[in-house]
Amino acid sequence: MIDLYTWTTPNGRKVSILLEELGIPYTVHAIDISKDEQFAPDFLKIAPNNRIPAIVDHETGIQLMETGAIMLYLADKHKQFLCEGDEYWRMTEWLMWQMGGLGPMLGQTHHFVKYNKGKSEYSEQRYSKEARRLYGVLNRRLEGREYIAGEGAGMYSIADMACWPWVSRFEWQEIDLNDFPNVRDWYLRIAARPAVQAGYSIPKFTTEVPMP
Repeated sequence: MIDLYTWTTPNGRKVSILLEELGIPYTVHAIDISKDEQFAPDFLKIAPNNRIPAIVDHETGIQLMETGAIMLYLADKHKQFLCEGDEYWRMTEWLMWQMGGLGPMLGQTHHFVKYNKGKSEYSEQRYSKEARRLYGVLNRRLEGREYIAGEGAGMYSIADMACWPWVSRFEWQEIDLNDFPNVRDWYLRIAARPAVQAGYSIPKFTTEVPMP
């Protein structure tokens, strides 16, 4: 049994979507970051960086923070959603791209464009420009492809599950997905999956999956 400690953020949804796709039993523990519950001592024992999500695997005794590590662990344990051969490293490359670029930069876009609009014109322009650049990178990657990694048109992998929840907040970033048609089509393809719909509403329902 997996214990998942999470909240309704893109990072949290990355792991809940993977768990739903794997179809394995797990117990959800809501960590309400709006109430600073991520700083509770009990959660600190599991996630020393005070960030969601985190997991405890009671079958192996392993506990993990950081979504990249969690996703690689779960996919490897269950031998699903991992590309093979050289494409394994292509998948890992794009997983790291999400962790080091797409997620942090879009998070800054949310901070300045959605939550603190008008406080720093420089910051709004800087992160809005970077958001569009990153969407362009992903759009070029998806040219002629259905998924981010894998041979041919690609296979649905943890790279897609990592990127998709951040793109699902395109409205927060003031992004029109029609400006990035390859990303739009990829986004809609993944949004139609039942496990994605279910994982999006963990640990609680907030909104329907946004549609362009």
